[in-house]
Amino acid sequence: MVGDRKKIAGASGGDVDRVALNAPEGDDAPAARALVVFAHGKDSIPWGSKFLHLAHIANRRGVDAISPDYTDIADPDQRVARLLDTALPEHQILVLVGSSMGGYVSTVASRTLKPKGLFLMAPAFGIPGYHEQDPIPGTDSVCIVHGWQDETIPVGHSIRFARKHLAELHLIDGDHRLGGVVPQVGRLFEDFLQRMLPDRNV
Repeated sequence: MVGDRKKIAGASGGDVDRVALNAPEGDDAPAARALVVFAHGKDSIPWGSKFLHLAHIANRRGVDAISPDYTDIADPDQRVARLLDTALPEHQILVLVGSSMGGYVSTVASRTLKPKGLFLMAPAFGIPGYHEQDPIPGTDSVCIVHGWQDETIPVGHSIRFARKHLAELHLIDGDHRLGGVVPQVGRLFEDFLQRMLPDRNV
């Protein structure tokens, strides 16, 4: 099964890129009812190499993935509003994935969207100017991955958040973008997704 990037209607009249499933011809299996929604960082793009890697992992499990475009919005709370205004594909199980500012966006939005899980990479918690300094997640299943060498967001912010909200925390040998450890992040994501979707095969 191979994933294709397609366009679906997004918030505010924009488009949302989607990695959807190409089922083999004649395959009458029902469409996936699980959905992963990515939220990219402040200076990132919707489909950077990290999100593409994670999307293909989700794809192997029969899960669609979308990544709204926030590149025209600098304010994190306006990004939250865009996510909440995005028409999501039909699903029964939702997993929100966020990187940096996108981690903040996913966490704040989770209180409304009520995902089954939150997977956060170097989330921007405790950043001056953000409306919520200590956002409360809308799920008990939270996994955080943060690099020890993060030069942008101190790793201590994730440690404090994980301690307060009893979140799963993985501290790895990487910088803020985690670009040099994408395979390791992918393995952590796949393990987390397996726990969110126990009935699906790798």
